[in-house]
Amino acid sequence: MPTSDHADWIRRDAAVVWHGFTQMSCYADNTPLIIDRAEGRELVDTDGNRYLDAISSLWVTTLGHRVPELDDAVRAQLDRVAHTTLLGNGNTATIRFTEALVPRLPTPGCHVLYASDGAAAVEQALRIAFQWWTNQGEHSRQHYLALGDAYHGDTIGALSLGAGGFGTDVYDPLRFPVLRTPGYHDPHWDDAAVAALDEHGDELAALVIEPLVQGAAGMAVTTPQQVRRVVDHAQALGILVIADEVAVGFGRTGTLFASEQCGIEPDLVAMGKGITGGYLPLSATAASPKVYDGFLGEDLSETTLYHGHSYSGNALACAVALRHLELLDDWDVLTNVVARADELGTLLAEQVTDAPGVGDVRRRGLMTGVELAPPADGLRWGRRVCAAAVRRGVLLRPLGDVVVLMPPLTVTAEEINRIVETLAAALDEVCGD
Repeated sequence: MPTSDHADWIRRDAAVVWHGFTQMSCYADNTPLIIDRAEGRELVDTDGNRYLDAISSLWVTTLGHRVPELDDAVRAQLDRVAHTTLLGNGNTATIRFTEALVPRLPTPGCHVLYASDGAAAVEQALRIAFQWWTNQGEHSRQHYLALGDAYHGDTIGALSLGAGGFGTDVYDPLRFPVLRTPGYHDPHWDDAAVAALDEHGDELAALVIEPLVQGAAGMAVTTPQQVRRVVDHAQALGILVIADEVAVGFGRTGTLFASEQCGIEPDLVAMGKGITGGYLPLSATAASPKVYDGFLGEDLSETTLYHGHSYSGNALACAVALRHLELLDDWDVLTNVVARADELGTLLAEQVTDAPGVGDVRRRGLMTGVELAPPADGLRWGRRVCAAAVRRGVLLRPLGDVVVLMPPLTVTAEEINRIVETLAAALDEVCGD
């Protein structure tokens, strides 16, 4: 590819690309990065500037970029086949990956339905839960219990589960109603959820919950005991439980799945983001034996799940996802997550928690939100702090006025220190006065 300066790349980008969650009229004015390549945990832009990827490329990269073992897995699969349909047929790459994944899931004995993105995995879970009840002959289970501040993706069903925000109010006429109780920002959220389950249990198809962390809510966190209390109560009432592990799954909180820390066995588990280590789009919905068995029947019968995607179970994605699972074990990655998370917590307490402009610091594992407390509306501190960090070579991204830290699982102690020192300097620059 011919070289060009950064400004020219931005011009070419804005002329043809529509970026998600971005106002394109001022896209170029916000000095976007144009990434040309990557090495390890650093991104390199078109001018050769390097940035530590402290948001894991929107929470998907786990082991870093250009991992030789993952590169080799993709190349090896290319020599076999890139994609074949999973509708009524199978492929060896998908089978091998699923055989490796199922024993690691928080719920034993699952079957797995694949898609491409986390929102689609949640959407599949909604459809499965709804039809499971109709397959049992129960047609009154037409509602879902979701939490305040929830975000489950940007398809219409996932938006309906979500609590709004992110400019989604315009879609309210398309969103179906859900029963909603407070999210993790309320320390007594579990009391409200249990009460709602008791009152409305006979009309609920499922409880939908993000175990431990509500990521898009600004890293709102709760305790494993509260999650388990609510999930156990729902299942005792016969209500299905959907665990949205799209953001918290694949090691971000210190275990492969956050449900493990909560001691729960969800009926349905939605996965995405880190499933392939950030290499290729892949997501999955795992169904417990009880749920899966509820769809078995005669060929072409009404109990069949008539749902599937063209790229479901893509062979390239599944091949790299399998190698990713193996490397998580071979490199003892989760041990590194726990150690680096402890260091991150200590450094944040020393350098960030009491810094000017900081209102709260929330963390589970390597998932961290630093909530800012601007003295007035419209100061855009979150964006300005992240821009100041980027100028110092660390890529951060805000959720409103919450600065998100989400480094790759293989992050080193030195890189953790670099992230926190950079954030502290950016806070001082923007909020110090």
